[in-house]
Amino acid sequence: MDFLSIVVGLLFFLNAIFAGIIVFMERRDVHATWAWLLILVFIPYLGFILYLVLGQNLTRKRLFDWDGIEQIGLKDLINDQLYDMKHDRFDFQYGTSSNHRHLISLLLRSNGAVLTQDNHVDVFTDGVDKFSQLLADIGKANDHIHLQYYIFRNDNLGKRVINLLTQKALEGVQVRVLYDDMGSRKLYPKHFRTLIEAGGEVGVFFPSRIPYVNSRLNYRNHRKIVVIDGEIAYVGGFNVGDEYLGHNKRMGYWRDTHLRMRGSSVKALQTRFILDWNQASKDKTIQYEPHYFPDLQPQGEISTQIVSSGPDTEWEEIKNGYIKMITSARESVYIQTPYFIPDASLLDALRIAALAGKDVRIMIPNKPDHPFVYWATYSHMGELLNSGARFYIYDAGFIHSKMLVVDRSVGTIGTANIDVRSFRLNFEVNVFMYDEQLGEKMATIFEADQAFSSEMTPQRYQERGHWVRFKESIARLLSPIL
Repeated sequence: MDFLSIVVGLLFFLNAIFAGIIVFMERRDVHATWAWLLILVFIPYLGFILYLVLGQNLTRKRLFDWDGIEQIGLKDLINDQLYDMKHDRFDFQYGTSSNHRHLISLLLRSNGAVLTQDNHVDVFTDGVDKFSQLLADIGKANDHIHLQYYIFRNDNLGKRVINLLTQKALEGVQVRVLYDDMGSRKLYPKHFRTLIEAGGEVGVFFPSRIPYVNSRLNYRNHRKIVVIDGEIAYVGGFNVGDEYLGHNKRMGYWRDTHLRMRGSSVKALQTRFILDWNQASKDKTIQYEPHYFPDLQPQGEISTQIVSSGPDTEWEEIKNGYIKMITSARESVYIQTPYFIPDASLLDALRIAALAGKDVRIMIPNKPDHPFVYWATYSHMGELLNSGARFYIYDAGFIHSKMLVVDRSVGTIGTANIDVRSFRLNFEVNVFMYDEQLGEKMATIFEADQAFSSEMTPQRYQERGHWVRFKESIARLLSPIL
């Protein structure tokens, strides 16, 4: 036996060992196991290195310390609501929330998502409008500004935000900025020098220990939360960057959805920010002080739950909420998402709803910002089209909206896409809302966007070329780890 044969045999043996390691380490998800095995077969040795970087499992790690919530009475409130719902004596103040008590109970039990019934919610679908209002609210802040984004650019918009935050810090307002290290790869501490010198604080989620190398890059804090004086909160799809104002020539107009919230729901978003901040900035932790949770007067009649999920949680809370909403639909299901890569459970829920005669409509972009994800999105269309679902391709720019509304009465808007990454790997936050007037508004927004969309009919779908179908097939095989 010559030397080359020995080397080839040894490498084949090592590759088999790597495959065995992956099988035992990925026991929690058989689909991810097969995807990683395919990579190892077609990209041997390098595939295992990719697995070590991208396949790290955080599911058993407790990343966030919830102990402090006892100081604000949140734990007692969760237990009280659970007890009252179990014994069918919860005080649902409005009929819409009462009609969805099982969904509310699911999110409360699995996520500690307290139901608040005194909220006012403004919906933004345009970046210029959203950031104009946000900057105006920041300018009026008196006590504190907590700002968290997945992507924060050092461009014109980013500099405007930093300059205004610096001004508020000089006025004595507490300013904290938290961003994700991978999402904001081109952002550096020097960009916040003036803010820090003015007394502001900056935190980084899962920072790289070595420049450009991050062993946890597969786990991203995708949340976008702003809390101002504990009275106003923002959450949704927009990040901080000029492209979100429509200034990127390749992507064109950026169509997204964001919420401005007032009422008791702000306390839940404040808690979420504090948890994320304390995880990222352990040397400058925030205590649960009263001025972060002021007594708030009722601001409206919208019932909401703030639901967060991530790889450290036991359940896929946001995905389960989506499925419960879809399976409870009596008439319609409208979905907007930039990435549509559902797993088998969500795909079944949508297929069953369509086959049962429900009006299932899904809107996706007409252009990719991530090609593999885009091809995987198209690969899932066929069977849903055959079951009666309708797909709309948004043609007026890039749609990044993450919105689901059912029966024009219950809806959710937030940061989670419909894909495995959002459901299992990213840290996400969504607002689930129970209100007929707001649900009607969300459905109307969807229908207005249809005017700028083309429908993907079953006939049009069948006319795709062989090369396109090949790319879609490969992307679908890898969809569990995209």
